[in-house]
Amino acid sequence: MKRVKNKIYLFRHGQTVYNRDHRFTGQSESRLTAKGRRHALKIAKELKNKRFQVAIHTHLSRSKDTLKPVLKGRPECKLILEDDRMIERSYGELQGTTHDQFIDKIGEQSYDLRVHGDAIENLSPEKREKAEKFLGVEEYKAIHRGFTVAAPGGESFRDVEKRVKSFIKNLKKFMKKNKVNVAISAHGNSIRLFRKIMERASVAETVSWFIPYDKVFVYGV
Repeated sequence: MKRVKNKIYLFRHGQTVYNRDHRFTGQSESRLTAKGRRHALKIAKELKNKRFQVAIHTHLSRSKDTLKPVLKGRPECKLILEDDRMIERSYGELQGTTHDQFIDKIGEQSYDLRVHGDAIENLSPEKREKAEKFLGVEEYKAIHRGFTVAAPGGESFRDVEKRVKSFIKNLKKFMKKNKVNVAISAHGNSIRLFRKIMERASVAETVSWFIPYDKVFVYGV
């Protein structure tokens, strides 16, 4: 008989003040907006008829606060864990900087794009288009697909992938041993690398994704 797989329910925290204001949030603390709380309620509604025995969040309030409505009426969820291997990518010195400030510095050629170029991935589609105009299409594409370079004091996508890979390895062992379903309240870029690993996606695919605030990604283990 084929084994029934246990389920991972993975979702991004709701919109925060920094997200709303188009700032590089990274690992900075930023609270949910009213819209972000509505995102959390939408996730809770989507998971209403799903069952999970374990929930995981990071130490940041946006991860915890998004999980709160999901946990309401969940007597079966007996274990809540904190694991910062699923925390947001650190943007180092860019954290708190607005996207417009970043774009302006690209236009002024004040940033070394070999160092700061990967941050383009965190921009809205509108801001990405503006960056492309400054850089030219081919240079933009080359930077946009960057994967291995971090802003000073921050992380590259490759750095995030290493910690997410460790998390997934431990999570799979835990789930198989305990036969549990797990809900994970995480962050855009940790989810991006989680998807890359679980879906065996290419780097080009991975950096092209937008991770919505109100979508649940489901995986069988």
